[in-house]
Amino acid sequence: MRPFADFVAPAAGGSACAPAAAARRPAILDTRRVAGWGHEALIREVELSPKPGLVDRFNNGAHDDMDLAMFRASAAAIEPWLGVFFRFGRSECERPAVEFLPRLRPQGQACERAMLRATGGVNTHKGSVFALGLLCAAAGRLAGRGVAADADGLCLEVAAICDGLVARELRDGGPAATAGERLYREHGLPGARGEAASGFATVRRHGLPAWRRARAAGHGEEGALHAVLLNLLAYNQDTNLVARGGISALQFVQTRARALLAAGGVDAPDHLAEMSRLDREMIRRHISPGGSADLLAVTWFLSRFDPQPEECGRTGLPVAHRRAAKPEPLAACPP
Repeated sequence: MRPFADFVAPAAGGSACAPAAAARRPAILDTRRVAGWGHEALIREVELSPKPGLVDRFNNGAHDDMDLAMFRASAAAIEPWLGVFFRFGRSECERPAVEFLPRLRPQGQACERAMLRATGGVNTHKGSVFALGLLCAAAGRLAGRGVAADADGLCLEVAAICDGLVARELRDGGPAATAGERLYREHGLPGARGEAASGFATVRRHGLPAWRRARAAGHGEEGALHAVLLNLLAYNQDTNLVARGGISALQFVQTRARALLAAGGVDAPDHLAEMSRLDREMIRRHISPGGSADLLAVTWFLSRFDPQPEECGRTGLPVAHRRAAKPEPLAACPP
């Protein structure tokens, strides 16, 4: 695997992937905070509208088997498990990273089952369970070692946990058993496994820098998330698009998104109309960028590890997730 630093592209005047060191405030983590941020990330992702090809407040995108209410129910079912991942990571903080993923997987699979129970068997968030589950577990491992967490530190921990994952499960395995394995064999696209093994390189190269630029320019959270989404559509090698429409679908979406960025992105006065136009075209083609949706949620989650003076009070929690803290047993799992 390439060194983590190889994925961090410096920008003029500093890092493209992190605020200035003097502005950093590494997060002090606990179960409730991390699970709350993860749940909020899922809600922010689905409610962002318009969102080309994806379920949002306006329509169901290119999906005829899911809607906004189902995504909300799915997110609610997942939230307790995000706390489980954090606590498990904290309890296994000294275990070598390469030994940790097999021990985490049974809990990830249990979370997926909870999601499927909430949705009647529809896969709303499997990719997000994988990505956010890893990040929450990584946050627990850092907290257990007394390491203050920032976005790069979390991503580095995930990269260590997933080191060699692509080779083990995609390159060197037997006959392709999943869509992800088939797409890797046919097109060399590593999908969610590759993104995790790279320490979420696409998010750090494109998602977080877009978020930070938009917020620094005065955009609210919705505008900043639209900026993130456009950049992810433009640069993410989204295997969901390829699975639904082939390489041509990926090329179509990337070309259109890059054209919108070149025209000013979220600073263009008609950017929402253009996003809606792209939404209609992707619905017509029945293609959906589910991988980019997962990375949109990851971007928002990681953005919580930036200073948030305008959104957080003394607790440091987003307003929607300020709750009375209650002691939780380390091994407690949701039903």
